[in-house]
Amino acid sequence: MRLAFLVALRLMLASTLLASSVACANDEMWKRIDAGGRVILLRHAVTTPGVGDPPGMRLDDCSTQRNLTAEGRAHARAIGAAFHARRVNPERVLSSPWCRCLETAQLAFGGSRPETSLSNLFGRSENRERQVEALRTLVAAHAGPGNLVLVTHGSTIVALTGVSPDFGEMVVVAPRPGGKFVVEGRLGVPER
Repeated sequence: MRLAFLVALRLMLASTLLASSVACANDEMWKRIDAGGRVILLRHAVTTPGVGDPPGMRLDDCSTQRNLTAEGRAHARAIGAAFHARRVNPERVLSSPWCRCLETAQLAFGGSRPETSLSNLFGRSENRERQVEALRTLVAAHAGPGNLVLVTHGSTIVALTGVSPDFGEMVVVAPRPGGKFVVEGRLGVPER
């Protein structure tokens, strides 16, 4: 009985320390975003179940695509609310032309401009090299005092940064001279 209590106590302590560590990491990322000049790669919020795109998917018809769920829509709104609460307004928001990304951008930031270099790379390896190079150029060119938000897909973010974010998670990068950038960290916003 005592052993079970000690195990439970250790697990509770470990989860408290982990939650505290995540909160500190999030605080650090928000400070970097608040300072400006960052590029924030945001993976779209939660979608209907599946992997990749359904057969017959067309960009001009959202009914043929995997789209946000009610949970995903709520999460996208929570991401926007977190930016608003910190008075951090993106300088510019660009989005993959896929409906799930456009809707995430609309709900979080009030809209976006479609950008083909943010397109889904899952199942499209023939586009990888050209698209990643276009993304590197886009990220490295950001020199504004504000932040550039890029709403895209997990496959696209991992191809560019090596980081595989969860739905609605952000990867914060800092542009550097010479067409380079540095991954500074990850940022998650609770769904509320």
